[in-house]
Amino acid sequence: MKGTLEVPDDLSPQPRPKNEMFLILPGSGDLMPQNGIGMCCRPTAYDDELVYRSTLWYLLLGGRHIDGAKLYLNSKAVGRGIREAMRRGVKREEIFLTSKIFPTHFGYESAINVVQSELDDLGLEYIDLFLLHFPSSGPLPSQCSKQGKGPSQCRKETWQALSELRNKGLIRNVGVSNFVVKHIQELEALTDVAPIANNQINFNPFVPEETMETVEYCQGRNITVTAYMPLGGSHHRDLVNKKLAGLSNKLGKSVSQIMLRWAIQSGCAVIPGTGNRKHMIENLDVYEIELSDDDMKQINELKYDAKGYMNVDMSFLD
Repeated sequence: MKGTLEVPDDLSPQPRPKNEMFLILPGSGDLMPQNGIGMCCRPTAYDDELVYRSTLWYLLLGGRHIDGAKLYLNSKAVGRGIREAMRRGVKREEIFLTSKIFPTHFGYESAINVVQSELDDLGLEYIDLFLLHFPSSGPLPSQCSKQGKGPSQCRKETWQALSELRNKGLIRNVGVSNFVVKHIQELEALTDVAPIANNQINFNPFVPEETMETVEYCQGRNITVTAYMPLGGSHHRDLVNKKLAGLSNKLGKSVSQIMLRWAIQSGCAVIPGTGNRKHMIENLDVYEIELSDDDMKQINELKYDAKGYMNVDMSFLD
């Protein structure tokens, strides 16, 4: 089978990365590793056997942060990989697992059913972080909207349900994804519910000013941030490789490693997706890199040379 190599039967868990860094989640105090693996949006994320192998490789190589979602349709394979890693000696309490509920399933009862379905697929007793995947589903109907309720009410009902499941221990933290400030403030106004532990968004040196404002707002409110697409996307690959070639030579690290480290030093967690064992090892090695202020400035200024960055502005969603 092409793609992720088979994991040897006799491979035991390797040590966790040196100088591993964490973000502290508000409310629970749980530690989220700043370096994870995303289980979406690549060929090896759509074949159950390759997803199983990717998950198992990552955990046995020392990684502990896995980012998934109900929408990705691979939770059974992710859970199988986690359980096999546990059988080989990785402790469940060391693993940080994220999942998400898509807006078409927003609503109180629907959210409870989705979490239970996800736990059943994973074969696990709890999920470390559960996110609202987007603020709303736009024109797509949800169980909640079919009852005549608007996007704001549907988000609030979903948050209430997830908060109650958190109290029961089925999920340990609750967060959001692709939310802008106005959506976050709406949930912050609720009482007797879980705190917003995390906002997972598209974040890299090329994002527009409004995204930077969302990141600054979250970090100022003690809401952790997870960056997806931290490398900036394939359309900026040539620019990044050219501009950071000298820094790569100086540090003896790849451009991708430097970009991941930039996001980590910016205070975010990163979840690069890969099914390649070599790339997993390289990604986990970014804790060993230290960027100077001048290095960070050089990367921050990449946006001035970029053209045509695509970013979906979530503020248009009610």
